[in-house]
Amino acid sequence: METKVNYIIVGTFALALSVALIAGILWLSASKRYSAEYDTYVAYMLESVSGLNLNAPVKYRGVEVGQVHQIMLDKTNLEQVRLELSIERGIPIRQDTIATMRSQGLTGIAFIELSGGSSNAPILAPSSSKPYPVIKTGTSLFGRVDTAMTGLITSLNKTTDNLNTILDESNRGSLKRILADIATVTGTVAAHKAELDKAVSNASLTLEGVAKVSVQLPELMQKLAKSADAVEKMAKEASRASTSVSKTFEGVGPDAKRFANEGLPELEKMVVTMREMMASLQRVTEQLEQDPSLLLRGKETRRPGPGE
Repeated sequence: METKVNYIIVGTFALALSVALIAGILWLSASKRYSAEYDTYVAYMLESVSGLNLNAPVKYRGVEVGQVHQIMLDKTNLEQVRLELSIERGIPIRQDTIATMRSQGLTGIAFIELSGGSSNAPILAPSSSKPYPVIKTGTSLFGRVDTAMTGLITSLNKTTDNLNTILDESNRGSLKRILADIATVTGTVAAHKAELDKAVSNASLTLEGVAKVSVQLPELMQKLAKSADAVEKMAKEASRASTSVSKTFEGVGPDAKRFANEGLPELEKMVVTMREMMASLQRVTEQLEQDPSLLLRGKETRRPGPGE
């Protein structure tokens, strides 16, 4: 004889068992949450809290220590959002603790992150005017990025306006003329490239000649100095000879006296001229020692001054 099974009773028993299991899990989790004691803190956000929901976790250095209990606009200052945070009692919230809104990933759930709180800072306590302690807030990553992007866009707009001001119709015309002049100069230089190459070659040869003259100049100066000394010595000898001849001719006939009276003065003039020539040669030697390039370009002509 086959045993008849009541499927309704079996299904009802399985459903009741599942409900009891879920209720037990919820009761255990709820008892763990509500068995802990919480303190209420307030934080005022100066930025949008879009993505932050009630019961969002509050974490201290990554460890969950509470939940967001309330989110509302500050009625005294509509630029602020008032957050009430329920934080486990015993968590050291200090005066330098900072509350910042963060999110898990780019599109994750937003939460409140507490940071800071040095060990030597005093514990945060409520003030006489506010029932709950107020935690300082910081700007979130998205807020900082938004501020930076806003500043960047503002700077770009200013730069664009400045460029538009600089490159107006008249300045654009001037710029075109400058570019045309540059193109003309470039074309002229390209057209006379052969002449420029030749001029550079000639300049190189001139510099080589100057270098050779500079090398040979000391030897030339020594030779000129020796020649000057020899001419000076010859002039002195001629002067002494003319004096002796004058004395000798004093006792001879009229022809000798005429020579002494007319020829010797001419000889003395020649000696004086030779001395002046030697002095000029000496000055030229000194000028060449100071500036050897005079051999190539010559002496510059001085321009007459006012009234000359």
